[in-house]
Amino acid sequence: MVYLMVKRLILEPTQLKMIEPKKSNYENTVLVGVVNDSQDEEKLFEFLEELEFLSVTAGGNVVKKFTQKINTPNPRTFIGKGKIDEILKYVKVNDVSVVVFDDELSPTQQANIERILKCKILDRTALILDIFAQRAKTSYAKTQVELAQYEYLLPRLKGLWTHLERQRGGIGMRGPGETEIETDRRIVRDKISLLKRKISTIDKQMKVQRGNRGSLVRVALVGYTNVGKSTIMNMLSKSNVFAEDKLFATLDTTVRKVVINTLPFLLTDTVGFIRKLPTQLIESFKSTLEEVKDADILLHIVDISHPSFEDHIDSVNNILNEINCHNKYNLMIFNKIDKYQAIDFNDSYSGKNGHYSLQQWRNTWMNKTNGKALFISAKNKVNFDSLRKEIYELVKNVDMSHYPKNDYLYPEYFSK
Repeated sequence: MVYLMVKRLILEPTQLKMIEPKKSNYENTVLVGVVNDSQDEEKLFEFLEELEFLSVTAGGNVVKKFTQKINTPNPRTFIGKGKIDEILKYVKVNDVSVVVFDDELSPTQQANIERILKCKILDRTALILDIFAQRAKTSYAKTQVELAQYEYLLPRLKGLWTHLERQRGGIGMRGPGETEIETDRRIVRDKISLLKRKISTIDKQMKVQRGNRGSLVRVALVGYTNVGKSTIMNMLSKSNVFAEDKLFATLDTTVRKVVINTLPFLLTDTVGFIRKLPTQLIESFKSTLEEVKDADILLHIVDISHPSFEDHIDSVNNILNEINCHNKYNLMIFNKIDKYQAIDFNDSYSGKNGHYSLQQWRNTWMNKTNGKALFISAKNKVNFDSLRKEIYELVKNVDMSHYPKNDYLYPEYFSK
């Protein structure tokens, strides 16, 4: 798919538009992952489960998963020749049209694999970019995604015009053909520069908008993708933000004014994070994270029903550390307790098997966060009143630190 999009982009250089995904029926998809020093079989299984969810979100029908234990990726095809042959046989027999690799492929690897398998080859980055292109609604989000797409495609322009390159030499290979490639690269670089300037202009406008929001306390919902941030946003603000049980259902930042017990504050719903987030997207969406940086309070939403929720917490915390937001007021909200199933474990010391109950997790995280943790079900509104109360206390404390004489805003003031 990436190859086709680049080819169209080159053939129509005067009409460079955002690469819009076309709606299509579900395509048979194969996933490929590797076991190496940085990820064991258990970790790879988790990544492939997440990759399958991404593929389904993008419109794929996952029919098979291939894995290989390899410490050093093959520079030509990423995986070994034997595994490539095995995938090729399966692709031919089962009418597979897309093969997705869990790791990022180099332009050379992608071209080589595509030539061997004769079907669309995507890596995790290309898949996420495709989903983002589907989900982007506002002009700002579309511009950010478009920038990330062009930066991803730029190094992959090489090779599409090899029939015109002078370096190959020989009869019919002399002449000005190389200028075709240079022209296309220049067009794409110019487009990237234009998009960066456009984003810079929008950033300045958004900074002014954030400054015009007045002195209200700002609260931001952060967390891994598909943990229920938009559902909680709708609960608290009584708005109708798009929420769906799919990855990256929310891509555009949404801000709503919320009032709890006469105390107003601004609540922001942000784009979800994910492991192995492409570098292009981190750079393109840094401006979106400005909403998080400007927040006074962070509500860190966690899907406790997910087996790897602790890894998700670490991923989010790492990104928050990168943007220097780890010292803000923080409340951990463990969502989807209605879907939680006790996790089996093996106690190597006692030799006994057991499981972690929801109460055990509650005790653990209440200790880790010094009591700053809540366990709720946004869908069924379980512990919703406790959530509102905790948010109210946090907002009140921040507001009092900013405006110590504004105690007339709080109901407690009238009961004195």
